[in-house]
Amino acid sequence: MIIGGSACQKLAAKVANELDDYLCPVESRKFPDGERYLRIKGEIEKEVVVIQSTGYPQDENLMELFFILKNLKSLGAEEIKVVVPYFGYGRQEKRFKSGEAISAGIVAELLESAGASELFCVNLHENSMADFFNIPVQELSAMPLIAKHLQNILDDPVIIAPDKGALGHAQEISSILNCPCDHLEKTRISPEVVETRVKNLDVEGRQTVIIDDIISTGGTIVNASHLLQENGAESVTVSCVHPVLVEDAIMKIFATGVEDVLATDTLISEVSDISVAPLIAQALR
Repeated sequence: MIIGGSACQKLAAKVANELDDYLCPVESRKFPDGERYLRIKGEIEKEVVVIQSTGYPQDENLMELFFILKNLKSLGAEEIKVVVPYFGYGRQEKRFKSGEAISAGIVAELLESAGASELFCVNLHENSMADFFNIPVQELSAMPLIAKHLQNILDDPVIIAPDKGALGHAQEISSILNCPCDHLEKTRISPEVVETRVKNLDVEGRQTVIIDDIISTGGTIVNASHLLQENGAESVTVSCVHPVLVEDAIMKIFATGVEDVLATDTLISEVSDISVAPLIAQALR
């Protein structure tokens, strides 16, 4: 039995189709004063899968998820597997300044207390997120799905991480495609001058792909795209798992001259063309 929250109804339907499982309808709406109304419209089974991303509006999507979980427990569900394709608040996993809330840990505690018995996520921004939970956590990687998509549209790409932190993603894709990868590196020339360049490879005349887990404002991608083109790249394609894409991020990225922007459907966006439904279905099996 699969239930899709408001942020993931299409994805939940795809997962249900993959598994040939029952997709239970949910009525979720707001009262005039903004409070949430929720009703699960079906017979509750003992084992239930709930699929809900917690991107923007984060607080509303989280509250709906808590309502669904608590409601399922009170209606007789015994095991609730929760799939959170994009984990909102996952980037505040520690206290960077005195007095800050460790929001990732707080959300983890609330999910457990609401009734989650197992958690599935796609490419957590911080691997340490799993440490906040006392229930089993499975982190799934969408990189093979992205690699398969790139294989269909590019002949001989070079995979580029926009910084060293994303190099692991680039290496995962390049190992599948059997193609080279590298990352952009900043070198301080003087107190006032910082040079950014591709660390090892020559990208002149090559099809390049910038890969990251999250694209938010697009600033990092814009800088990377400019740099690759300045170094003679034949083309630049951008890909990510989670298309947060705040404000005019898409416009800024395409304005640099990139060929395409590819993302998965962990979040709903105009570039969410790669579905993680097969990945989630396989993990649930």
